[in-house]
Amino acid sequence: MERTPASQQPLSRRFSIAPMMDWTDRHFRFLARQLSRHTLLYTEMVTTGALLNGDAQRFLRYDECEHPLALQLGGSNPAELAACAKMAEAAGYDEVNLNVGCPSDRVQNNLIGACLMAHPALVAECVKAMQDAVSIPVTVKHRIGINGRDSYAELCDFVGQVSEAGCRSFTVHARIAILEGLSPKENREVPPLRYDVAAHLKRDFPDLELVLNGGIKTLEACEEHLQVFDGVMLGREAYHNAYLLAEVDQRLFGSTAPVISRSEALARLRPYIERHLAEGGVMHHVTRHTLGLAQGFPGARRFRQLLSVDVQKTDDPLGLLDQAIEVLAGR
Repeated sequence: MERTPASQQPLSRRFSIAPMMDWTDRHFRFLARQLSRHTLLYTEMVTTGALLNGDAQRFLRYDECEHPLALQLGGSNPAELAACAKMAEAAGYDEVNLNVGCPSDRVQNNLIGACLMAHPALVAECVKAMQDAVSIPVTVKHRIGINGRDSYAELCDFVGQVSEAGCRSFTVHARIAILEGLSPKENREVPPLRYDVAAHLKRDFPDLELVLNGGIKTLEACEEHLQVFDGVMLGREAYHNAYLLAEVDQRLFGSTAPVISRSEALARLRPYIERHLAEGGVMHHVTRHTLGLAQGFPGARRFRQLLSVDVQKTDDPLGLLDQAIEVLAGR
C-alpha cells in the first residue's frame, strides 16, 4: 500500500479502545471516531501470516479519519514481524502493537499471544527487530502473567527485558491468562483483576508509559485510574455502550467541543454507508456496530429492531437507516 498522509491528531494513549476480534474492524472504528476525536483506535489483531501470505490490502485498509490508529500484530518471528511493521508504517499507521495477551488455543499453537510471556527474550528480540525496521512507535500489550509464570518477579523480568530492547509503552491487562482449560471469554472473567499489581509495576518502572486495561466500565473509573496510570484502555464496554465515547474528549482530554448526539453520530455514518453500498457492501456490516448507541435510551428497542432484524430483509437500506436516525433523535 502507498503511504497515506500522517495523522493530524497527536498520538496520545491517555484513552484507547482495545483490539477486539470481529469487533474493532474499520466500520466500528469509523463510528468510534465520530464520537471521539482523541481516542486512540486499534485494529483487530492481524497475524503476520495473514499479512505476508494473505490479502494485505484488505487487512490494512482504513479510512483516513480513523487516525490516530494503531495496527496490532500477532506473531513471534522477529523477521516476519519486522516486515509487517514496515507494511504498517508504509500504510500510514501511527503505531504498531505486539499482542502478548491473547489466551486463545488457536493462537497459542502458533506461539502468538499470552503464551509469549514465557519467552521474554524472544519478545524483546521481536520488539527490537520491529523498532529497527520502522520509525513509528512499537508497543506491547500483555497480561500480568500466565499460569505457571505469574509471580511479580517474573512480570518485572518480562517488562525489564522488553523495555531494554527499546519498548517504552506497555498496555497491561491486569489479569493473568490461564492457558489451559479456560476459553478466551473465561480468561476475561475468571482470573481476578489485580490493579494493585499493575500499579506496583508503574511504581517500579516510572519511566515507562503504562496503560491499564481490564474491567474498566465508566469514565469515572477512567479518571480514577489516570491518577496512577498514563492511560486507560476500554474493551467490551466501549463496544456495547459505545455512546460513552461521546464524552471522552471533554472528560479526559479537556476538549470544549460540544458532545455529539446519538442521532448526529449515526447521521455522520450515512455517506460512509452509501460508499460501502456502492462498493457492493452490505449495510449490516456497518450498522451491526451501532447497536451500542442505544443503551438505556427511550426507543432503544425499536432502534435495535430496525438495525439488527429489519436490516436483514429491507429493499431500502438507506431509508431504514433514516428511520433509525429519527428514532435516536426522539422523533
